[in-house]
Amino acid sequence: LGRSTCPSERAELRPRLSNRRCFPMGSKRALVILAKGAEEMETVIPTDLMRRAGISVTVAGLSGKEPVQCSRDVVICPDTSLEEARKKGPYDVVVLPGGNLGAQNLSESPLVKDILKDQDSKKGLIAAICAGPTALLAHGVGFGSKVTTHPLAKDKMMTGDHYKYSENRVEKDGHIMTSRGPGTSFEFGLAIVETLLGKEVAAQTKAPLVLKD
Repeated sequence: LGRSTCPSERAELRPRLSNRRCFPMGSKRALVILAKGAEEMETVIPTDLMRRAGISVTVAGLSGKEPVQCSRDVVICPDTSLEEARKKGPYDVVVLPGGNLGAQNLSESPLVKDILKDQDSKKGLIAAICAGPTALLAHGVGFGSKVTTHPLAKDKMMTGDHYKYSENRVEKDGHIMTSRGPGTSFEFGLAIVETLLGKEVAAQTKAPLVLKD
């Protein structure tokens, strides 16, 4: 997924995205935080869609620049470490993929907390999917917002009644965007594109994907 080189013994697992974009690179910037145990589709699909739309996407490894083993044993190469990526901010959106272990690692990271708190203070877009929104709960971000999660993460997300729960496939409340799981990854990614670049760009990004309406 990133631009670094993965170990040759795992080469068969390397996701490789085309550099071809629907639109030229624009000024919008996205940070995707990649933790061990992240859900692969929820990481790759939004990243692909944002890059197609011309958004500059940095996939940052929570634990550094090394390849990251995801929830289904797909190995993804981050572009850089999260520490380095933070220095190159600000970002127009911070994206949190799901995956149970991935979300737990996001929830336990002081660096993720600092990044989310900073993004929240500026009302910058925060987009989390599946179990990813539980990191918002862990770090005290977006309290009072309407959110959704994977159905199995609902009880955890509603601990303390800090949020209003939605069953929508993608829910956006102010600068907090959430979604439900791997099967909503396309809708989630396109919603990010629409929020940052508008409906027309989102529609043009979607058009060649052969998605079912």
